[in-house]
This record gives sequence, structure tokens and C-alpha cells, in this order.
Amino acid sequence: MNKNVIKLSLSIFAFGITNILFAQDVDEDVVNWYNGTGAGMHTEKAYKKLKKRESKTVIVAIIDSGIDIEHKDLQGKIWTNTDEIAGNGIDDDKNGYIDDIHGWNFLGNSNGENANSMRLERTRILAKLSAKFEGVDESTLDAGEKEEYALYQEVMAGVAGERSNYEGYVGYLNMMPMLMESVPSAVGEVLGTDYTMEDLKAWEPEDDQMMQMKGLAIAMKSGELTAESIAKQTEQIQGMLDTHHNVDFDGRAVVGDDPDDFSDVHYGNNDVEGPDALHGTHVGGIVGAIRGNGLGGDGVAENVLLMSLRAVPDGDEFDKDIALAILYAVDNGAMVINMSFGKGYSPHAQEVYNAFAYADSKGVLLVHAAGNDASNIDNGGNFPTSMYEFQTKKLDHILEIGSSTRMAKVEKDNRGKYGPKKIALPSSFSNYGKANVDVFAPGSEIYNSVPQSDYQVLQGTSMASPMVAGVAAMLKSYFPARSMKEIKEVILASATSYKGSMQQMPGTHDDDATKEKEDQIDFATLSVTGSVVNVKNAVKMLLKMEKKDK
Repeated sequence: MNKNVIKLSLSIFAFGITNILFAQDVDEDVVNWYNGTGAGMHTEKAYKKLKKRESKTVIVAIIDSGIDIEHKDLQGKIWTNTDEIAGNGIDDDKNGYIDDIHGWNFLGNSNGENANSMRLERTRILAKLSAKFEGVDESTLDAGEKEEYALYQEVMAGVAGERSNYEGYVGYLNMMPMLMESVPSAVGEVLGTDYTMEDLKAWEPEDDQMMQMKGLAIAMKSGELTAESIAKQTEQIQGMLDTHHNVDFDGRAVVGDDPDDFSDVHYGNNDVEGPDALHGTHVGGIVGAIRGNGLGGDGVAENVLLMSLRAVPDGDEFDKDIALAILYAVDNGAMVINMSFGKGYSPHAQEVYNAFAYADSKGVLLVHAAGNDASNIDNGGNFPTSMYEFQTKKLDHILEIGSSTRMAKVEKDNRGKYGPKKIALPSSFSNYGKANVDVFAPGSEIYNSVPQSDYQVLQGTSMASPMVAGVAAMLKSYFPARSMKEIKEVILASATSYKGSMQQMPGTHDDDATKEKEDQIDFATLSVTGSVVNVKNAVKMLLKMEKKDK
């Protein structure tokens, strides 16, 4: 579900759901901000320090919804399996996948058909357990069955609650056109009929109703809120009701495998784009879109090849697909694997961890998005995770990434301490965790590639994760002698520390640093490092290490 981490920034849609930023005009301050200075990663300055060095190509696996491999900004950036002969219907390299030229699609079948919409894992669990427990008297169950029955009750309540919420959202959205019609006259009575965006921003309404009118008026004036955007939002939510939260829907049927049988591996096809590659194309572009060509946003890493592994549907991914995708990536030369997905339940957590451990043993770095529920994932319930209950310690090659904004306008006093100014460095939607989130990276307002050689602003920890995957690949390409474990350690050690800066708690603001809210928290408490990734600092550290070694 967390694949769809593109969030509508309107406060009235504080649903915890996700959608597209509908504004068509891209602010020039947004384009490539993540590679710049300030709250960005200082990527451009890092490249200036490396201009006299040669780089080696690094393969980055993108486990996602698929990638538009024909995108004009990804030409020359797509991995090709040179051991496979395209189109001959033979598994030339004998890796178990026929004609896997640019990766593999675990959400299709050998006839070329593709699955897309899927139930959430919670809904899938409910569908299985209903056959066993629906109408059963709990007092008749033995001790072993009662634990499973408790899970049944939990997911049943969860699905019912989600359906109720989304049905309410649909009803609210159906009223929006009428509400929008009343905005010009209601606001005009206060500001005059020819009010401007500047007038709206300066306006300080005295009651909640007019505050809502202000929010609507700003969104309408900017073009973010339109009849089209409302219709699209309604369509998305209704689609979630029909698929994600519908126990009778089985989107997996077209694949034809048994998703609970990890020995049943002969499924899928080589269509690495699939029917909806928006999310994966954006993620891939963040890692490796052509730099400096003036098209869209620049990729973080210059000398990379993207391996597309389609395993993330519209809905929750299957543990089996993720585990097999990781094994494929490792066995086919990826040094970094980006994982911009997540869910609330993981029936086959051990098998996913086993795949993680395999990547770890081969020195391959796993980079995972922390999620977009504005929640503390140290409390659990977010999968996959860098620390499962059955683990005794974290693996060496995994990073969990939170999302930061471009709004971090902070200054230190003459003692080197941060002042009291409230800022919104952590994105409002970002998950966090002092133990389980390692570091933050830009994830709000990210302009990059989407299918049909187009570009769009999306946001979420799904965007922050490939920032770090791109940084890891870029550093490995220029410092190939360094292990991925060393690269990971440098990324963490060199990140810009914001420890001591009091900022808005995720979930309490809308990424606007000018808003005054009461909920503040020390950024140090939101992740292991209390920092945001800084590529320039990482390069400086690696150069210093190199000099010391010599």
C-alpha cells in the first residue's frame, strides 16, 4: 500500500491517504532542490570534488511497480542482461527466467498478462481466516487456535474501519464541487472579489469555517484543487474500496502461482514496465535520470544502470515476490537495491529476512523507505523492517530512510546551538524511529520522471529512499575499492546533523515552515543519526580515508 506515497498537500484532505500533487506548474525552486544546498544533499558540490576522477558503473535494482525503460531521460541508464538473447524464448543464462533482458516482472504470467490491483495484506489474511473462524464461538477454540483467532479479529476490525473511513471520504468528495462553488463569494465578502494569492496568504481568519475557506481558496487559486483533481481522488478511493479492502477480490489469480509456496518460482514475464509504472519510473529517475540535460530532475547517480524488478502492485506487495526479486537482483550483479514499499503485515517475514540475509552476505546494500503514516516504527507494524522480532542484531547492509523537506531554514547562534525557530524539516507524512530509521533524505516535492517521457512532482519516503540508493551507488562508482558496508557507514557518519533543532512533529504540520504549531520535537529523536544525507560531506570523508590509506 505504501507504494502510493504521493500525497495531496491540502490540509482538508488530512486522510492519511495518498494522491498526486495536481498542480501543473512546477516552481523553479522545486526542480532539483534535493541535489542543491540548504536542506538538499549538496550533490552538485560533491561532483565538483570528483571532476578529475573516473567512475565505474554500478547496477541498482529498483523493486517497484515497473519502469518505463523507453523514457527519454533514462536512455542509456537501463540495465541489460548481456547473457540473455532477446526474444528467442530460451533461458540462455539458465537463471530460471526466460528473456529477462532488463529485469523481471513477478506480477505477470507467461502469456504476457499482468496483474496490477491487489488486496492489502490485512484483507488477504481476513479472507483466509474468515473461512475458518467466521461465526465460531471463541470458547470452543484450543490454545493454539486462539492466537490465530485474535489475528482474525484484529484484521476484521481493521478492514471494517478502513472501509468505513474511505466510504466517508467518498461522501465528502461528492460534496466538494458544491463547496467549491461557494468559495469565491464567501472569501470575496472578506477580501473583495478580486483577491489575489498574496491576499489569501496574508489573511488570518478568526474561525475554523473561514480557515477551511482559506485553504480551499488557496488550493483553487493555485490550480491544485480542480474538478479534475476531485474526480481523480474519488476514483482512486473508490478503487481502493473495490480492491484493497475487498475480501472477495483476488488480483493474484492472473499470475497463476501459489503466493504461499516459495518453491513455486516459475512464474512472471519479462514486461518490466507493466500497466502502471508511474511510481517505479519516478523512483528510478531519482536514482539515475540523465544529469545536466535540462529535462525534468537530475538523477543523483551518474554512472548507474537500473534493473527493473516489478513486484509492487497497486495494493500490498507479496512477501514471495519481494524475496525472489532480492535474490534475482543479487545474483545478477546489483550492488544496491531500492525498496520503496511497505505494509502492515508480513505472513512470510522469515523468508523475506532470509533474502535480506543473502544480500547482506554478498555485500549488497538494501535501502528501504520508512513509510508515510507519520508513525513511530520503533513500535512495530511496518514491514519489511531492518529489525524483525526474531533478529538479535541488525544486518550490516540495510538502511531505513525517513523523508525531509526543503523548508529547513535554521540558523545556529554564536555558541553553535540551534535557535528556537520552529521548522518543518521532517516531512509531515514521514515515519520515524530513534532505533529503526537510520537517516532522513529529501522526499517532499520531488520533480522527476514518470511514464511517456513526462515529469511530475511526487512525494513520500518512496522518494527519499532512492535518494540514498542513488548516493550509495554514486559513492561506490567513484570509490569502487570501498565495500558497501563502508559506503553505508560513511553515508551515516557524514550526514548533516540537526540534533538540538526543535522541529514540527510528523503528522502535525503541512510541510510549511512558516506555520506555528505547538508540537515540537528534537530532530535527534526521529532517527538513529538525527541527520539528513549530505553527499558533499560523504565525498570529503571518503577522500580523507583514501588519503589516510595511502
